[in-house]
Amino acid sequence: MLQRIQTLYLLAVVVLGVLLCFYPPVQYVYPDLTTAELTIFSKWPLAVITLAIPLIAAIDIFLFNKRILQARINLVNAFLCLGWYAICFTYVWFEKMNTNADWYVTLWAAIPLICLVLSMMAVRRILRDEALEIGRAHV
Repeated sequence: MLQRIQTLYLLAVVVLGVLLCFYPPVQYVYPDLTTAELTIFSKWPLAVITLAIPLIAAIDIFLFNKRILQARINLVNAFLCLGWYAICFTYVWFEKMNTNADWYVTLWAAIPLICLVLSMMAVRRILRDEALEIGRAHV
């Protein structure tokens, strides 16, 4: 299981996804010069996606015998990473409109993008392994 490179990619998605749960991706600066952070758990749709990304990747690691299913689940996880940005942008937009706050993206906001790239790299490796297995079966 750990001897495959796609497992390491998925493990990195799990670790980064868990880190995202504890660090704010966006900081707000309000007109009265107070600062606040976009906490993931105050916005439940964002919290669900943030928790789902590493959970799905962790489950996906153990599906190494079912490569096609593993690749499909990884694609769903990649779309969840894109959806994370859509939901986060929506929350930032509404906060900006309602309070006229300035916002700053922190380095932690790059984690879903990194998870997206790692998931797609894992899909490529999973499908490569499947192609090799099919090639061996026909010989």
